[in-house]
Amino acid sequence: MKIINNMLLSFFCVSVLTSQAFAERQPLDHIEAVVNEDVILTSDLNRIEKEVKSRSLENGQSLPDEAALKKQLIDKLISDRLQLQIAERIGLRINDAQLQQTLENIAKEKRLTLTQYQQQLKRNGESYQAFVDNIRNELTINEVRQIQVRRRINISDLEVEQMVKRINEQGQKTTQFHFIHILLKVDSNNSVAEQNAVDLRAKQILSQIQQGADISSLASKYSQGPKALEGGDWGWMTIDQMPTLFSDVFDEIKTKKNQVIGPFRSKIGIHIIKVLDKKGSQNVETVEVNARHILLKPNVVLSDEKAQTLLTQYRQEIVDGKATFASLAEAHSQDPGSAVKGGELGWADPTIYVPEFRDLALSLPIGEISQPFRTVHGWHLLQVMDKRKSDTTEQATKQKAYSIIFQQRFPAEAYAWLNEIRQEAYIKITNPDYILEAQ
Repeated sequence: MKIINNMLLSFFCVSVLTSQAFAERQPLDHIEAVVNEDVILTSDLNRIEKEVKSRSLENGQSLPDEAALKKQLIDKLISDRLQLQIAERIGLRINDAQLQQTLENIAKEKRLTLTQYQQQLKRNGESYQAFVDNIRNELTINEVRQIQVRRRINISDLEVEQMVKRINEQGQKTTQFHFIHILLKVDSNNSVAEQNAVDLRAKQILSQIQQGADISSLASKYSQGPKALEGGDWGWMTIDQMPTLFSDVFDEIKTKKNQVIGPFRSKIGIHIIKVLDKKGSQNVETVEVNARHILLKPNVVLSDEKAQTLLTQYRQEIVDGKATFASLAEAHSQDPGSAVKGGELGWADPTIYVPEFRDLALSLPIGEISQPFRTVHGWHLLQVMDKRKSDTTEQATKQKAYSIIFQQRFPAEAYAWLNEIRQEAYIKITNPDYILEAQ
């Protein structure tokens, strides 16, 4: 009887514990979309929705209704996953030093130390690790997009010469425009009825703008462009900095503040632009730098950490007088064009370089050797040998022309590339309410 009682007691305990386990079980995470062999969960959607709402509240920006917002967010998550998958395939990885620098810059923009910002996130009930992972993903997406899209942009000598002619005729103008953009996508495969429906929607949006509706709110609700989640706001840009699609419809003199441009059609859809403000119209002098660098490109053999360590050693050898910058560049730099010249890049407008290289080239004192730093091209050691005000020499103007053309083409090529990788992927959205309408 004692044995039976013990057995009953054990069974009773197990039953109670099992009941408690079921009572405490949390709802399972649902799959919102399948992207190749990856999945997007409800928790992923909730996380990005919380981030977007928090940012919009902080910036005083309106958002579309809940259903439209979730469609946009699912669309962004799908694009992000596809780009991260490509980054993984090509072995692209954001190193800890680059990540740490970005995190510190974000905190600095908020006038906080990284520790203070971490504590602020904790007080707001947000996960610091999730924040870090998100920033690493954003950096990875930015780098893989730069690498993949750069390969698609081919600029001929004739195009550069034509841009040089335009620069010389118009001068280096700095008129800037602050504008909002709304894109309604139209695909060539859409039926006539679907295309007519998009035309009608564009006319309705234009009518609302003319009646005084807030275009930022309309962009958040209706736009399918790259800045939709920012209310269609492209910020301040000169015509030369704009994508070709925009620069073709802006004019230095004729385009006015509060002007509405469009609707006008391109190969990707129907566009409406409102110019919020306009400023400047003057010539500026450009600071040029004469710099040299040593480049190491991480790969399966050379890790990020090893590349950084090697450049740290090279720098110390130069500082100690054991080697010269030129000799080390010739022996080790993986930039073939400059390595044979001792790493020298020649006189150039720093804006032709990627942001990290450009900013350091402008801020680094003459003669000083930088600490190792990373860009999309790899790890660099940089020395600025001299600086001067631009004298608009022929070579400098050509470099400026090339940079302008590249900046104008990049957004359209990035858009085309994203469309291509989406078409090649297996994508299934499980909730029909989140499927974007035919575009």
